[in-house]
Amino acid sequence: MPGQLFVSPEPTSVTTIVGSCVAICLWDPTTGVGGMNHYVLPGCPSAGMASVRFADIACQRLLEQLMDLGASSRALQARVVGGACLISAFRERGTHLGAQNVDAGLGFLRVAGIRIAQLDTGGNRGRKIVFRTHDGAISIQAL
Repeated sequence: MPGQLFVSPEPTSVTTIVGSCVAICLWDPTTGVGGMNHYVLPGCPSAGMASVRFADIACQRLLEQLMDLGASSRALQARVVGGACLISAFRERGTHLGAQNVDAGLGFLRVAGIRIAQLDTGGNRGRKIVFRTHDGAISIQAL
């Protein structure tokens, strides 16, 4: 669901649907642990509002939880999906919410030194994602 994250050391398939939201799937091929976040907004406006609904909090917590399960930040691979602009009136502006969400996630990954294995972002349609935490496989269906 939007504003949630999931990690697992066990083989699991996790599914979500994104529009302007972004899901980042992280997987460590050396340990077989993986997880996904699904954030709604690019940045948390104040510490009192800290929630995984915001990219900065969601990405940091996903990384922390995977590291707690034995993942190595150097081995992690990222799949970034979403960030569409579903409202036609905003498509001409390059700063629509979807683009801001993508930029926030990519910025986090860059600073954390996490390799991006797949990027499926932008456009004007939502996407259904099925991510397998144990092998990093992902299925993306345009809606």
